[in-house]
Amino acid sequence: MLETVRQHIKRLIAAYEKEKAERIRLQDELDKAKEQNETYRKQIIELEREIDNLKLAEAFKVTGGNAPEARKKIDRLVKEIDRCISLMEG
Repeated sequence: MLETVRQHIKRLIAAYEKEKAERIRLQDELDKAKEQNETYRKQIIELEREIDNLKLAEAFKVTGGNAPEARKKIDRLVKEIDRCISLMEG
């Protein structure tokens, strides 16, 4: 009887250790996925910013005008967009 109880306890401990190791593995996997997700999120934001810049540059190019003045306008707009994004993230 006592030996049977000991065997049950050993099996329970072994099952517990196995589940504990699996939980740790899954937590590590989740942490890596979160890091990758954050990296992709930042990359998306940067690419969207580049798209906006290209659209602005194209819009100024189509309308013609003074190139240095257009560059100043684009720079001001980009700074304003960057400021808005940083406010949204903060």
